[in-house]
Amino acid sequence: MKSIRTLFMFTAAVMMLMLAACGGGVQEMEASSQGKEVQAGLGGENKEAKGASSKRPIKVSFWHSMGGAAGEAVDKMVADFNEQQDDIFVEAVYQGSYDESLNKLRSSFGTKDGPTIVQVYEIGSRFMIDSGMIQPIQKFIDAENYDLSQLEENILAYYTFDGELYSMPFNSSNPILYYNKDMFREAGLDPERPPRTYSEVEETARILTKDGKYGVSFALYGWFMEQFHANAGAEYVDNGNGRHALAETSLVDGEAGVKTMEWWKRMIDEGTALNLGRRTSDTRAAFAAGQVAMTLDSTAGVRGYVDAVGGKFEVGTGFLPRLDGAEGGGVIIGGASLWMLNDRPEEEQQAAWEFMKFLASPEQQAYWHVSTGYFPITKAAYDLDLVKENAREFPQFVTAVEQLHASEINTATQGAVMGVFPEARQIVETAMEEIVNGAKSPQDALSAAAAEITEKIRQYNSTVN
Repeated sequence: MKSIRTLFMFTAAVMMLMLAACGGGVQEMEASSQGKEVQAGLGGENKEAKGASSKRPIKVSFWHSMGGAAGEAVDKMVADFNEQQDDIFVEAVYQGSYDESLNKLRSSFGTKDGPTIVQVYEIGSRFMIDSGMIQPIQKFIDAENYDLSQLEENILAYYTFDGELYSMPFNSSNPILYYNKDMFREAGLDPERPPRTYSEVEETARILTKDGKYGVSFALYGWFMEQFHANAGAEYVDNGNGRHALAETSLVDGEAGVKTMEWWKRMIDEGTALNLGRRTSDTRAAFAAGQVAMTLDSTAGVRGYVDAVGGKFEVGTGFLPRLDGAEGGGVIIGGASLWMLNDRPEEEQQAAWEFMKFLASPEQQAYWHVSTGYFPITKAAYDLDLVKENAREFPQFVTAVEQLHASEINTATQGAVMGVFPEARQIVETAMEEIVNGAKSPQDALSAAAAEITEKIRQYNSTVN
């Protein structure tokens, strides 16, 4: 492998472009901050004889990108861990957006100022693997025969490469359809039967569009295009979505992508879909105001949607719509995971592993879920009263869990892996804008995007073996 420095020099330009505009980081952080803080004293056994040991605790530096209620939840979980034992002290440090955190990581690696654990968004996985900075957590899993069957298979699948789990899943989500049940009832539609296919969405939007209100509005968000591909069972890049070998070619201009954008553009042209640009915050506001009947957003935003609506109407949730006739698909996990750095001493890495296991415990995952809206990564969390009570208060969460479990695990639903994913996402969003604005046809815009992404991939791959 060429030097880490060479790889960093190439990726620096990519990451700097993303500081203010990357879909994954910004959108996920917006969604996570929708939750309300939940009072809980959870997480592990009672601490015994605090202060009995005179040994200096091992310090673990944990860099994260969670703001708002999610950041408060992180602080609470870290405090619980530190309170229950004396051997390890975890210091949680907010580093801004995912992209800002990665930029700081590059400059701090190999120095005493770097972290032991860093939270990285899912589309940064290929970069982290190629960086030479990380210690795959499979080492610790194998050493103690840690039982991975207690964790959600669909979530593990995203972060597993070549049969090894490289990082610990943390904040996980996927996209769902949000819809206004009251508008469905008023239009004579069954409020318990949201549309499941493109054609059903199109027909439902026609019925709901009236009196200055629109049937649907989707943000021009690259994450949605990735999800629509996976839901159709289609890969986003070649070589098994970049999981059998380094991706070389973008497949965004294939049948799944073209048909998706033809459908999207057709609804806009018919006046049944409202184009509000790239930000889900804008479509969320339009939905909460009753201006549009259906929209797409992260499962992490469920409580935020309900709170924003404020009881003005009943919020329904449905599966992400899929291409008619598609089989073998499902949704991809979004969010981020926790990566361990290999420039830390062995005892510090072991301490970091202990903290990761604590975060994955059912009690902590239950607290994390109800505080933020992200999925529990641990199956047993769903059996706890805290989660059950939350599901009764917010039944919209049930749809998200059912969709996660209904998704088949294959290379399409594991998600694409490429070192230039943040930049590729913006290239796709530009193509989406060109399509809905009528500047280019779906095929022409996506073919140009695929060519540009493929060249970016080639440049990236030239920096690694």
